[in-house]
Amino acid sequence: MKKLGLVGGIGPESTQDYYKGIIEGYRARTGSDNYPHMIIDSLNLTEMYDLAADKDWDLFTQRLVDSVENLAAGGAEFAAMAANTAHIVFDGVRRRSPLPLVSIVDETCKYAQSKKCRSVVIFGTAFTMSSGLYSDAFAKYGIDAFVPSEEDQKNIHGIIFPHLQEGIVLPEEKKTILEIAGKMISEKKA
Repeated sequence: MKKLGLVGGIGPESTQDYYKGIIEGYRARTGSDNYPHMIIDSLNLTEMYDLAADKDWDLFTQRLVDSVENLAAGGAEFAAMAANTAHIVFDGVRRRSPLPLVSIVDETCKYAQSKKCRSVVIFGTAFTMSSGLYSDAFAKYGIDAFVPSEEDQKNIHGIIFPHLQEGIVLPEEKKTILEIAGKMISEKKA
């Protein structure tokens, strides 16, 4: 099996989730209690958040390219970025990457298509939701993607930062997320 390099840190909790999910998926496919060989290069969340907030996508892209180069130097044979927001600049990173990159956006779209989804609701950081990233990608698969209103995007982003990105799930914030989802499903028929 090829050695995976994972760009992480743009949400330490999501990096852990990807790591655990990759191991669980590997074990389910192989029927063993082993795990695949992989390395993680963890970026500084605060720096990456500030670059995204400032819309400094050139430096944001460069930090991701540097990370993939670190993974290549560590022996990775392909890489993935464990953050949706990083995929806003996926094409720019891929063009400069020394490794083949797996797009979690494309994989998400393929999965939704395999489940015969006709529409989806997109939640994530305000950067991700407002970028059109998922809406454009899902459209290529014939799937309608709906994003929350600007106000709801702010509410969701305010839950992700500071709490959810730290692994903290507060009951009232979970209720807010579920209310937004329910409202969107009833309004958009998603």
